[in-house]
Amino acid sequence: MEFCLLAAGATVRLGTVALTLAWTHSIEKTRWEEDYRATPAGIVVTQDRIQGTGAGMEPPPDATFDGQWWRYDPHMTPLPKVVLRRSGMTVGDWQVCIKGACKPMGDYLPDKKADPVTLATCP
Repeated sequence: MEFCLLAAGATVRLGTVALTLAWTHSIEKTRWEEDYRATPAGIVVTQDRIQGTGAGMEPPPDATFDGQWWRYDPHMTPLPKVVLRRSGMTVGDWQVCIKGACKPMGDYLPDKKADPVTLATCP
């Protein structure tokens, strides 16, 4: 089980069972990160991190602040897929981080501007 990106008729294998999706909030200009794991039950979100609050970014009551990030477990059931929109109205592209190295999502795709992009597990 590993992650794949599906976009514009292409399937791109990412070669990993764990990754982080990161982006910059369009209003507050602060970073948001979500950690994902591919499992036989589906895609599990293991942790969310927010660098700031405001404009709909308030962390839940059980979040902890470590001096830089608000961290919390989103308490979600496994997802069959995650559909990501790339409207161009946000600050930059989604960042796909694997083992600490982050690259714009477009760097993984044959069609750099493909929209939507689906994060899914692939056998």
